[in-house]
Amino acid sequence: MFTGIILGTAAVAKLTRHAGGARLAIDPGELELTVAPGDSVCVSGCCLTHCPATAGGGVLEFDVIKESVDRTTLGGLRVGSRVNIETSLTPVTPMGGHFVQGHVDGVGRITRVAAGRDETRVTVEPPADLMPYIVPKGSIAIDGISLTIAAVGGRSFEVALIPTTLKLTTLGQAKAGHRVNLETDIIAKTVVNWLTHYAGGTPAPGSSPGSSPGSRPRTSNVTEDVLRNAGFTL
Repeated sequence: MFTGIILGTAAVAKLTRHAGGARLAIDPGELELTVAPGDSVCVSGCCLTHCPATAGGGVLEFDVIKESVDRTTLGGLRVGSRVNIETSLTPVTPMGGHFVQGHVDGVGRITRVAAGRDETRVTVEPPADLMPYIVPKGSIAIDGISLTIAAVGGRSFEVALIPTTLKLTTLGQAKAGHRVNLETDIIAKTVVNWLTHYAGGTPAPGSSPGSSPGSRPRTSNVTEDVLRNAGFTL
């Protein structure tokens, strides 16, 4: 689990493809990181496990499975490419962003970058099936960066970037046409999934999510006592 607060960017030192995916090595450079073998690291929005071939050396090494190579921007990296880095959340980590799992939902495309004096507006077109989870003022992770959705319209959304974000992350080099990893808010996904499959009540035993409301009786386990015990009512 991560927060989407990027520590900085690092350079790809090596990317070796193979039938099962790829082996990725990243040089953290001047970033001060405490990462042990087996630790999770968010690399441009993708949760990867540090698995160095040898102890020491200062280079972060990861095995990337084929699905991650195919379904994220990691497969398009080259030696020298910059990636956003965040180490995993701990009990004492300030929650400056939002809960980010490092599980990429899809790859979006930047369609417009409008630089202003105080902020830069970036427009992103996500895969169409992600739009139900993208709401104005909600949270989204773009290449692992926790951002607030400034506007939603049609098939795209906008985020507003402050100078600090441009300086410390790869979005400082964002241009129209660039592909970015997207992870929608886990709360939005949970709510939409529940409304889609269970809004009419909890399916009766033996029924399946999404079945027609008239095919089987649906019941609800939510009672006044349940709401009262959960603190929703007095």
